[in-house]
Formats: sequence, C-alpha cells, structure tokens
Amino acid sequence: MRLQLAGPMTGMPNYNRPAFPEAAKHLRAAGFTVHNPGEEVHTDRSWAAYMRISLDALFRADALVILPGWQHSTGARLEVAVAHALDIPVIPLEQMNQLGVEPW
Repeated sequence: MRLQLAGPMTGMPNYNRPAFPEAAKHLRAAGFTVHNPGEEVHTDRSWAAYMRISLDALFRADALVILPGWQHSTGARLEVAVAHALDIPVIPLEQMNQLGVEPW
C-alpha cells in the first residue's frame, strides 16, 4: 500500500521535519511504501513546486495519511480536498494502528 503524508510544514520550525520522518519510519517498518514530502525539501523550490511534487505523489497513493495540525496547513488542506475528490482514503496518523502500525 502506497501512502502519502500530509501535514503542516510552511511556517513550522525546521519545516516540521521531525514529525514527518518519524511517521514515515513507523509506517515503513509496518510494510507501507511512503512518500514523505519532508524528504523533498530544497530551499530553491517554491511552495507551488512542492505542491506539484506532493500532488503527483498523491495521484499514485492508495491513501493520504494526515499528521496532527494538518488543518492549519494550506497545502495539506489542498491535498485532503483532492484526496476526497478522487476517493482516496484520508486517514489520521493516530488511526494507523488499525492498519497494523505500532503506536509510538
């Protein structure tokens, strides 16, 4: 199962990098393929360029996993809206234990 992570990055200290790799590590350990947009951060790209990368990954994902605080992120809200429009399941990170991910 391919998962896309979404959550707040812009305006967060260090682009919220600690939260994204921690989630990706646990999801990967549970056997999921994970696109972590936090691994895409380069200072020479615009927000729109990052969103194109994330939306492209979302189109190929089986589910969108949303991190805490996602509702405060313009990009994450856009990803959630697109996922809903395309019938891609949106799963809060806290509920991933229902799919076999050990809580941390």
